[in-house]
Amino acid sequence: MHTNHNSPARVSLEQWRALQAVIDHGGFAQAAEHLHRSQSSVSYAVNRLQELLGLKLLHIKGRKAVLTEQGRVLLQRSRQLVADAAAIEQQARNMAQGWEAEIHLAVEAAYPTDLLMQALRTFEPQNPSTRIHLQEVVLSGGEDLLLNGKADLLISPFVPAGYLGNELLQVQFVAVAHPQHPLHQLGRTLSARDLNRETHIITSDSGSKGTDAGWLSDARRWAVTSMETARKLICNGLGYGWLPQPAIRDQINAGTLKPLPLEEGQSNHTAVYLVYADADKTGPATRQLAEILKQVSASLAE
Repeated sequence: MHTNHNSPARVSLEQWRALQAVIDHGGFAQAAEHLHRSQSSVSYAVNRLQELLGLKLLHIKGRKAVLTEQGRVLLQRSRQLVADAAAIEQQARNMAQGWEAEIHLAVEAAYPTDLLMQALRTFEPQNPSTRIHLQEVVLSGGEDLLLNGKADLLISPFVPAGYLGNELLQVQFVAVAHPQHPLHQLGRTLSARDLNRETHIITSDSGSKGTDAGWLSDARRWAVTSMETARKLICNGLGYGWLPQPAIRDQINAGTLKPLPLEEGQSNHTAVYLVYADADKTGPATRQLAEILKQVSASLAE
């Protein structure tokens, strides 16, 4: 017997929803109340579902509806089917409202990772149909993406000319080295001359301006492309540098990094701003993400 695998489905989503409600709420009366339908219509939907499938999906045990083994397997698959259908409908509603399919987000490497993760965790369940294209940038790198139309939203220490930025927070950079680093062995307050004798680890600008994330113009300088690499090098005793305090809190507590006793400049504060590519044309999903970023950043300042 030939089976046409492309034949249209005879079972409706409403029938699967009825079965789910009966099981989830313990019976036909409870399911009817949950679905705001009559008990007879729920019962008919489930019976019709079983007829169309040619399978017994549940039986009544006492006053409770209990799944058969076949019903358990099919109900589990149907949950994904119903969820997918709901997601398609939500995506269509979002599109009709001008909701963006993708947001290009450029984030300064110094912005606290835990805040970024918190913001994305909050945003994702509310906007499952909107993809995030995340790019980590250093210094003027985000400005380049913004000016070239490759970022919808930017977190950066720079607000490009012609744009408006909202300050999210102040990031504290701390001068640190491994506890066994030669600078810590001097046992005294350090001067710029002391620092210039040692290797300075900096994070190089990912943009075209070439601004260095360092505070000294020393010759012994290693440039790396990410804040994480700089942290690893310094943790391994290969140099010293200024790192964002939120990113090294655990290392300082664990004793793998130690603040340098400098005469001056032991710590520096850098403002980080939130910048729209085009505030007038920003879509609702991008605005929502921006508001979440403001909220999580404000929670750190409190």
